[in-house]
Amino acid sequence: MGLLLLLTSTLLSSYFHPWRVVDAQALFTIKGITLSIEPSDDVIRDTSVILKCQAVVSSSGQEPLSRHYTIYKDGEEVYTKTSSTSEDLLYRLPEARVSNTGKYKCQITIEDKKMISDFKRLTVTGLSVPEVHLNKGVVSEGEEVTARCMAPGETGSIIFYFYEDSKEILEKKVNSNQTEVKLRFNSVGIHKVHCAYTVLVMPDSFKSKDSNTLTISVKEYPITLVLEISPTYKIYEGDRLDISCTIINSQHSSQSIQLFLSQGTQLLRSESTKTKVSHNMTALAKNSGEFECRLVMGNVVKVATKTISVTELFSVPILTMSPAEVFQKEYMTLTCKIESFASEKLRREELIYSLDPSENALSQNNGEFSGWALQYDLNYTCIARAKGIVKHSNTLTVRPKVPVSNPKISVVDKVVLKQPFKILCKSDNGSLPINYTLLKDKSQLSTISVKLPIQKALFTVTVTHTDEISKYTCEAKNSHKKSLVSEKLNATVIVPVSRPTLTVIPPLPEISEGDHLYLICGTQGTPPVTFKWYRVGNKQPLFTTTSNNNHTNYQVSGLTKQHSGTYYCEAVNHANKAFSSEFVDIEVNLATWKKALIGGFCLLVVSVLVVVLVLCFRSKRGKREAAAELSVKPSSPKSDDSLRLNLTHDTEVYKAATDAAPHYDGMEGRVTNGTRDSVASLPADISNRSSYSIPATV
Repeated sequence: MGLLLLLTSTLLSSYFHPWRVVDAQALFTIKGITLSIEPSDDVIRDTSVILKCQAVVSSSGQEPLSRHYTIYKDGEEVYTKTSSTSEDLLYRLPEARVSNTGKYKCQITIEDKKMISDFKRLTVTGLSVPEVHLNKGVVSEGEEVTARCMAPGETGSIIFYFYEDSKEILEKKVNSNQTEVKLRFNSVGIHKVHCAYTVLVMPDSFKSKDSNTLTISVKEYPITLVLEISPTYKIYEGDRLDISCTIINSQHSSQSIQLFLSQGTQLLRSESTKTKVSHNMTALAKNSGEFECRLVMGNVVKVATKTISVTELFSVPILTMSPAEVFQKEYMTLTCKIESFASEKLRREELIYSLDPSENALSQNNGEFSGWALQYDLNYTCIARAKGIVKHSNTLTVRPKVPVSNPKISVVDKVVLKQPFKILCKSDNGSLPINYTLLKDKSQLSTISVKLPIQKALFTVTVTHTDEISKYTCEAKNSHKKSLVSEKLNATVIVPVSRPTLTVIPPLPEISEGDHLYLICGTQGTPPVTFKWYRVGNKQPLFTTTSNNNHTNYQVSGLTKQHSGTYYCEAVNHANKAFSSEFVDIEVNLATWKKALIGGFCLLVVSVLVVVLVLCFRSKRGKREAAAELSVKPSSPKSDDSLRLNLTHDTEVYKAATDAAPHYDGMEGRVTNGTRDSVASLPADISNRSSYSIPATV
């Protein structure tokens, strides 16, 4: 029923006040928001500070919009407020404290729109002076005191510090401006107590001044400890020490009592609920020093100490070896001795020596142990005993050295004549250091001492003759014994190749097409030798071969003119220095049959030319003689003009025929290479004419 009435009221309200619905749909925009701090960004403690948040909002409606403000400090929300007015938000800090220092921002939210201001930093300086209070001014040792430290008016996260006689003894962090702690003073006398605090404003902190100082008097607890050690003076090793610690007090406490007897870090004895603790022991030199008896009764701690000095009965034995260096299966002596002893308490004859381990069959004579060195390392310890006191020497490690074996001499890499090379001298066995000496014809050249396993005895030398290599030996020595000498050095001496010579067969210039060519490359030097043949103009060799001889050849069969050119060869051996021969120019001549054919053809051409020239000459001479004879003949009685005309015509035809090359032979019908033997060879239309007579020969 109530829900129905509420719904009806809402509908009627909407009906009679339609303007409210319209206002709810009003348009608006947040134009800006700013945050300011008054009176200043930097203030001192107790200043009243106001943070003002101003927002500029434009709206189309008449009713004010509901605004939600939020204030943030260092990113954390510290204040919120919702307002239905357009008034500025005021966030007040009536009495600013250092804890209020930080970066502030203001945010406004209207419906689904938000805007946040730029940050403003507030800095507050000044802290209140702390105060310290104690619940008691006089206490007994071990009794607790309640101390309170206060930071009046301060807020935030605070760390409190408590000091005893200017020495910090306790700190405590709280979110309050005061704290309480329990203090206990174990030493009797007057103690001064004060405190201080630090306000944490992340990431900074601010330290206060020191508080007032209070004094507290600590009285001794009415209980006494007595520590006694017997004998009281001139204690020797081996003496019996009686140590006791006793509580002397007429007033017995109801609290539990514990007694601890110790020397240094070693606890000798402890007792509970008793008034005395005792301990007996044999005095040793190491017992010199301070003994302590400690009483613990609740919070009360009492300590009594006493220092003693124990005189050595005899010094720690020293174990030595003779000789200082011993080789396997050599005779050695181990000597065990003491440097001093208390003659008033001990006779030297009372000292007994032994060797550990004892199973190595070394003979003993008054602290000397002799025998043959083993073939392996062994640790020895000397033990001296007298009147129940046993002392051990430091451990002596006997490392029998291995005698050096016969050295071996060898070369590293290769030996090249007149070039430096290295000789290695090495023994397979032998303890370091080993001295290696290089000899030449038994004369010492140099010595190298090998002290580390990674070292090598390498000697650098040079030989100028091949037989010089066998003159080298080396010796090795690592003891007082005679040195051992190696065999003679045995190695191949590589003689570098000389400049090669290139020999051509057949010999120059008797090289013709079709010949079989041999290019022989020869040199001097230690084989194997690698030979290469080149033709000038080609980067790659024509042929490469390795020979165990000092010469070899490159063959070319069926020579042609294309094989003509400049050739040379190159030689190199293990000395790795290559030499080239001089250049040889090879010209391939024509084959013999080609020469003969060309000669015969030339002779034939010459013969034909001679014949043609003779015929031409004779033909021209005949023409001139015939023309002369015709010019002196008597004229015919008839038809003189006709004869002259015919003669002129015939003369022109003849001239044209004789000038042609080759000429046509009208009688035989063939070409005659441009010569005429007689006028009978003239064309038929001229030689058969009946109008004039022509001699049989001209």
